Amino acid sequence: MSVATPATASFRFIPADLDGTQWSQLEPLYRSLLDRQLKCANCLEKLVLDRSELDAAAAEAEANLYIDMTCHTDDAAVKARFLKFVEEVDPQLKRVGFELDRKIVESPHAKSLDQARYGTLLRSIEREVKLFRQTNVPLQTEATKLDQRYSEINGSMTVQFDGAERTLPQMARYLEEGDRARREASWRAVAERRLRDREAIDGIYDELVKLRGRMASNAGYADFRDFQHDRLQRFDYTPADCATFHQAVETTCVPLARRMHERRAQALGLKSLRPWDLKVDVKGRNPLRPFEGADQLVERTGRVYARMDGELARMFDSMRGGGCLDLDSRKGKAPGGYQYQRQLSRRPFIFMNAAGMHRDLTTMVHEAGHAFHSLLSKDDPILAYRGSPMEFAEVASMSQELLTLPYLEEFFSKADADRARRELLEGVIAMLPWIAQIDAFQHWVYLHPEHTRVERTRAWLDLDARFGAHLDWTGLESSRESMWQRQLHLFGLPFYYIEYGIAQLGALQLWLASRRSEKDAIAAYKRALSLGGSRPLPELFAAAGLRFDFGPGTVKELMDAIGDELDRLPD
Repeated sequence: MSVATPATASFRFIPADLDGTQWSQLEPLYRSLLDRQLKCANCLEKLVLDRSELDAAAAEAEANLYIDMTCHTDDAAVKARFLKFVEEVDPQLKRVGFELDRKIVESPHAKSLDQARYGTLLRSIEREVKLFRQTNVPLQTEATKLDQRYSEINGSMTVQFDGAERTLPQMARYLEEGDRARREASWRAVAERRLRDREAIDGIYDELVKLRGRMASNAGYADFRDFQHDRLQRFDYTPADCATFHQAVETTCVPLARRMHERRAQALGLKSLRPWDLKVDVKGRNPLRPFEGADQLVERTGRVYARMDGELARMFDSMRGGGCLDLDSRKGKAPGGYQYQRQLSRRPFIFMNAAGMHRDLTTMVHEAGHAFHSLLSKDDPILAYRGSPMEFAEVASMSQELLTLPYLEEFFSKADADRARRELLEGVIAMLPWIAQIDAFQHWVYLHPEHTRVERTRAWLDLDARFGAHLDWTGLESSRESMWQRQLHLFGLPFYYIEYGIAQLGALQLWLASRRSEKDAIAAYKRALSLGGSRPLPELFAAAGLRFDFGPGTVKELMDAIGDELDRLPD
């Protein structure tokens, strides 16, 4: 996928026809930055800005290759182009990036820069310099290739069902059907297909754990957990705070989720729930089908934003062209969904696997929130400030899942819109324990790097007993043991998952604010997003009118608010 830079773009430092996939074209420009003499603070500031422009070109080149790879995991040529960049260009970018980071932070003029403007950036760069090890570059390359292999395996998974070959995202529709035998058949078809690759995926994860342990050791850390925590630049909370979040969810959300499942079993007339009983409507109503096909999804989402806020509507409409959307599920497409900002052209790209379900609508507005974040911060000349800490980046997206609730009649009848609202809020209750379980699993894995697969399975099952729903897994033990393999973050984005939990608490606060004044809440949301990553995490939360807190008091307050709203909604 090649996306041209807009004709209106002008560059101070890089040539307009630069090919960022070619190190031969990037290297002379990076070398000129490394060789540049810094005689004053203004010289250092210009270096930062010129570097941002060049880094954006390299970032967009990688973005386009990654987008192509995830859209076409079964295309050998696309895969080869991506791996060529990963193997030949990315290691060079890491090396020269470290050299530039060190040049910046070791400059005697760094302290003379406006700290209100550059302090957050310098703090981040100092952390990068502290952690960088040249010996880790080939290990990171190998980890990326292993994650690509994981995506390739998942992208190839299909089953024969209902007279056709179907992707696994497409199969999720059947779990909403009223016919229990049909739900079970569809669930088993998917589970059996996943189990065929269980050993291969276990092997990939084994290798990733070993590689990451070596990375941590190379950087002088006792374990990968603490190394990755610092690498993710978590300046404002610690691993111990993560454990506090786990405990808060266990004591507050888990009992609520389990009572919710008990009521579901009673409503369905079952003694206990099986895994295929979690998505069906308890009153036997037809599954929610908010759209048919990507075009209708885009059109109806556009109408939601037209009603919500003019500026958000214009930003959403701007993505209808320019190769910004790939939404439908198909064979050969990687799992999941994401938004990827192409930093040179400054145009977002949204990827998902839509199959006409309510959760696809949720994914659409979630990724739209990320795109709004990218677009609202795109004009900052400092590349690092055109993103934000993930804990706040996910506030941008999760807030949209909640802020769009008043407008669901664009997709549904009034009765079905209320069902969809209930489904989303109940989903929040169920999702927080899963987030805590995945995060706690990663803590165990990397604090016990010499574990066996048997020990890993036992640890997962112990956590499932602590956080999971009370389901009857009789005869399905192998699927329960390997449920963690579905979480792609474990493979490509280690320890990037608790951010969703922290952000969910922020998004819920914004939702409550919107019920008091939607106009003020959306204005605060846009104001905070426009800051990008230019301020520390607690200040970004504060700019949106939110508390940066994920202890038991905050969790309970927000769960109570959800409970009150569910009491008001019809069943």
